[in-house]
Amino acid sequence: MTPPYKTLYITERGAFHQERALAAAPPELAITMLRQPDAETLEAHLPGTVYLISERAGAITAHMIARMPELKLILRLGSMAHDIDLDAAKKAGVIVCCQPDAGVIRVAEHVIMQLLALAKRLNEAQRIIDQASPDWRESRRTDEDTFAYNWSGRTGIGQLYERTVGILGFGEIGAELARRLRGWGCTVLYNKRRRLPEAVERELAITYADSGSLIAASDYLVNLLPYSPETDTSLNAAVFANMRDGAYLVSAGSGSVIDEAALAGAVRSGKLGGAALDTYEYEPLQADNPLRLLMRQGGNIVLTPHIAAGGFSASTTDRGRADDYLNIIRHLRGEAPLNRVV
Repeated sequence: MTPPYKTLYITERGAFHQERALAAAPPELAITMLRQPDAETLEAHLPGTVYLISERAGAITAHMIARMPELKLILRLGSMAHDIDLDAAKKAGVIVCCQPDAGVIRVAEHVIMQLLALAKRLNEAQRIIDQASPDWRESRRTDEDTFAYNWSGRTGIGQLYERTVGILGFGEIGAELARRLRGWGCTVLYNKRRRLPEAVERELAITYADSGSLIAASDYLVNLLPYSPETDTSLNAAVFANMRDGAYLVSAGSGSVIDEAALAGAVRSGKLGGAALDTYEYEPLQADNPLRLLMRQGGNIVLTPHIAAGGFSASTTDRGRADDYLNIIRHLRGEAPLNRVV
């Protein structure tokens, strides 16, 4: 075989992410990209495939592997390989490896920050520091016995330890978040369209729940849902009414999943203890966004300007997408792939 090598790229992501991935592809690959193909379409593209890229999810079966006799390597963009038939790949002499998504990991880290910022009422604490008050007690130099714990009289400061975190829309970000919550003593519930195998649930220390039960049980409700006609403003007043009194909403999923006016109302009324968002129905954030106004009025609201995945320019190809192909490049050079599963 000589380059360019036929490469089949299967993804669940939209045009923006597809274009960035294609722009970063090395010239040695001739890529056909398919978004959530039906069985007939997928079947037609399998023969002759040398490299198979699966972005984040999608079953790769023994039948598919058998239909690709020239296949050398399966690359899962993400960390979860439970839906790949590893036994069939091993028998066929096909390498399977993962490429953890740095952007996904950054989002999971950002969600941890959002959870803690709400629990510790960070917005309120920073405002207090900024508004130094003459009513505070006399200021003295500290030592081991001299200090002024909680000198501004803050109340309602909570914790993440031993709380229930419910994750709506559990994909790669959810998995990375669950890994980072281990050790916090949290009960982690999750909901997604297709329940994960029990072995994966055990590995990640997560418990499946239907969406209604998850919403009602969570101290922290994390939205990681993608946008679709079904999810459009699906987190609305009815959902917030069914949440625990004083619970928090954290969102790093699609902005348009949330009814922002209803969310602001639920926080303002005291039904919810606070909310932290990184994405919005309209971006850049509009000046009259009700959550922004509530934050400025002192509500327990944490808003960030859609930066959870890290900074990059939409007009350039950032290094992260080029790294998606690292294991294929290593294979072409005769080097051992990283994060090899089989």
